[in-house]
Amino acid sequence: MNTISRRLSENEADLKQRFHPSSDIVFRAFALQDRTMLMLVYLDGMANVDSIETQVLRPLLHGGLPDGIDRLQSLAEALRREWVPLANVTTETSMEGLVKQVLQGNVGILADGEASALVAQVQAYEQRSIQEPSKEATLRGSKEGFVENMRTNQSLLRRRIVHADLKMESFTVGKYTQTEVALVYMQGLADEKVLESVRERLQKIELDGVIDSSYIEEWIENSSFSLFSQIQNTERPDIVSASLLQGKVALLTNGTPFALILPVSFWAGLQSADDYFERFVFVMLTRFIRYVMTFISFALPAIYVSLSTFHPEMVPSYLMISIATARENSPFPTVIEVFLMMFVFDGLQEAGVHLPNQLGPVVSIIGALVIGQAAVEAGIISTPIIIVISLTGVAAYTIPRYSAALPFRLLRYLLLFISGMFGFVGFAFGLIFLLIHLVMLESFGLPFLSPVAPLDGKRIKDLFIRYPFWMKDGRNKKGRPR
Repeated sequence: MNTISRRLSENEADLKQRFHPSSDIVFRAFALQDRTMLMLVYLDGMANVDSIETQVLRPLLHGGLPDGIDRLQSLAEALRREWVPLANVTTETSMEGLVKQVLQGNVGILADGEASALVAQVQAYEQRSIQEPSKEATLRGSKEGFVENMRTNQSLLRRRIVHADLKMESFTVGKYTQTEVALVYMQGLADEKVLESVRERLQKIELDGVIDSSYIEEWIENSSFSLFSQIQNTERPDIVSASLLQGKVALLTNGTPFALILPVSFWAGLQSADDYFERFVFVMLTRFIRYVMTFISFALPAIYVSLSTFHPEMVPSYLMISIATARENSPFPTVIEVFLMMFVFDGLQEAGVHLPNQLGPVVSIIGALVIGQAAVEAGIISTPIIIVISLTGVAAYTIPRYSAALPFRLLRYLLLFISGMFGFVGFAFGLIFLLIHLVMLESFGLPFLSPVAPLDGKRIKDLFIRYPFWMKDGRNKKGRPR
């Protein structure tokens, strides 16, 4: 690691060589009243030029020497103490550290004859304002969402948890991006084993660049090849705050609004923020509907194929006759019909996601109506298939988290394939293998199906139904308001 030279000319040549041919690096050399040469180095577009002029250049050029300069150890110490009126001023002795600070938007101050540089925090780059997350909107909850600036995200958490036990440890990952990651937890509530595991895995990340928190998610989770993510991502600071108070750990990544929460269970993906903002009586109904719809979202096509193809005796006679009549002119087997409609439905869904906001819903709705109606009239697809796929698609939209719904889209095809070959026997084996996988899965030591497997009577209160807040932990029941 190269140290900063005492000769300003050598430092200037070294910095220009490192930054060449970047045109946005500014070098500003000038002399103090006692002829001491100084040089400012900053990144145009990320550093606040007004702050540099008013709080760095003006005091240095017109302020004169401070009293008692001979009693100070160095000129850098004098600058830090009396000349630069900025809150965050540090000293760097290595050239690599200075380069990193400049690239982060700070200004470096080098003086001739000094083997260190002063770094003043003057970052001022454009950033998105705090807005409501579009994918996690709530009816009653907070309308604030994380942004790409990690300092802003940290302040959103500090405003909600005003306690010194809220700790934030900083890590740097990515060889070239040097992305800052903050490990956030409540001291005394978070499991020390989980914290040590997360620290160890963060330090072992070997990537050229970390652009989004998803890079970290795939690197540190227990089973990267599983369909189910063992780490929850969210844009909502209130969800992160509630998770921290439950003893969980969060990861904030600079440059992305998505925070990571761990450890999590399978059921966390099926719970909505509105479950904790509405009255618990209504939440019990909505959760029951959501869990049933989740099962329908991946199992209904396979069940329909199994019943209509392998086990028609399980269907009432009048209903089976109606289905057979509708399929009389269809040229394809039932499993092929269902597969084609599922494939078209998912294709329309992807088109709606990637098209502009004004065109996405229109294309999805019109495409589904036109294609479905035309396929039925042409005799390619039977009417019951349209009903089954439509109900399956609607059921998938009841899952509150987009990332939690993705595994069920793939499971839908896997169960359809095995049910199309073996009927209900294949469907049953598919569910058994799915349950075995979920039981074996862990999230940083927490069983993925917890608190159902293994059964935890205390934590299960917040699973299928939501108990009132004063009944959750059994504390302070006598003192609650009447």
